[in-house]
Amino acid sequence: MAFQVLVVDDEKLIVKGIKFSLEQDGMEVTPAYDGEEALQLIKNSSFDLVVLDVMLPKMDGLQVCQQAREFSQVPIIMVTAKGEDMDKIMGLEYGADDYITKPFNILELKARIKAILRRSVKKGPVEGVNKNILKARDLELAYDSRRVFVQGREVNLTAKEFDLLELLMENPGKVYSREKLLDTVWGYDYPGDVRTVDVHVRRLREKIEANPSEPKYIFTKWGVGYYFN
Repeated sequence: MAFQVLVVDDEKLIVKGIKFSLEQDGMEVTPAYDGEEALQLIKNSSFDLVVLDVMLPKMDGLQVCQQAREFSQVPIIMVTAKGEDMDKIMGLEYGADDYITKPFNILELKARIKAILRRSVKKGPVEGVNKNILKARDLELAYDSRRVFVQGREVNLTAKEFDLLELLMENPGKVYSREKLLDTVWGYDYPGDVRTVDVHVRRLREKIEANPSEPKYIFTKWGVGYYFN
């Protein structure tokens, strides 16, 4: 099965270029040119990844990303023409998995897409180990379906939030520096900085902790990083 990718940009030449390049690698690409169209496509179709421009007519990319996160955990790469760090972090705040700034090299975009698709492919059970469910008190992580439950209630995590929680839960008590988490979860070639990790940990706490300011799962080791209790 070919990977299904949605590419959203109001500049048709950019969409055409990305579409052509991804199809060379055997992916199937659906184009969209405004935010409303993109949101409807995410709602009604099954994509493996979305490349989403921030500046769009009808509804901007951040709104699309935020609303899509209410019903879908499809990996989203935000594309922004602005280079400021806060804009990049904002994209991640809204539930994006990665970002790239214009003008970008198509080879770099393809490398980002492939890295996310590799990490998003559902992990099968490891031989001799029950890898289906990971439990810690009221928290359950289901490997095969990539779903997380708190007290039996499902919480919607982005692909990166799930990967981060999975790594920490599998290694309780082990303290990971922000740099190590960035390398392990995002990949050593990820151009973002350690604030990306802080943003994701904060979002994760808001979703799984009864009181995010007094966490009982994900703890901060001051001056070092984070660990799962």
